[in-house]
Amino acid sequence: MNISPLWHRYRRLIAVLLLLAILFWVVHGTSLREHFSLAYLRQQLSYNQWSGLAIFVVLFTVGNLVQIPGWIFLAAAVVILGKVGGGVATYIAACVSCAFTFVSVRWVGGDAVRQLDSKLAARLLAQLHAHPIRNMVILRMVFQTLPALNYALALSGVGLRPYLLATVLGLPLPIAVYCVFFDAIHQLVNMA
Repeated sequence: MNISPLWHRYRRLIAVLLLLAILFWVVHGTSLREHFSLAYLRQQLSYNQWSGLAIFVVLFTVGNLVQIPGWIFLAAAVVILGKVGGGVATYIAACVSCAFTFVSVRWVGGDAVRQLDSKLAARLLAQLHAHPIRNMVILRMVFQTLPALNYALALSGVGLRPYLLATVLGLPLPIAVYCVFFDAIHQLVNMA
């Protein structure tokens, strides 16, 4: 079996998997993991809201790269900043995170999903590319900042501009719904 054609076809996907493994090791193998806690975020945001917000955005971005779902950050932001402040902070962080993830993964992996020899992948990509903004807005509304979605879209060959537009348009409604939900849970817990 000749490995060269296989390597050539899948090298970009392998590079993305290696990037993910390295990032995962850096976060979980170092003290950086301790910064992904409610206590740390609360401390940073109460110390200085602007630098705390910057730290929140950076942690959200790194967390998204290593497959930590965005709703965890949203819940922390709502508890710390309230539903409006937490929602605004999360929206900013989510947009920055999605953009950074897209650019990083695209840089490493290109449009590797398009290179797959799969009828299912080809059919899904054809649907995505037929109406990219509409389809990505729907995906954002359903899956928000799900890291796997960000990776898949970055590798799908969609353009950066439609991706960013769909992200900006698709995130407000689910973030607002989650803010109300997490605020209600926080209020219930505090009443008990």
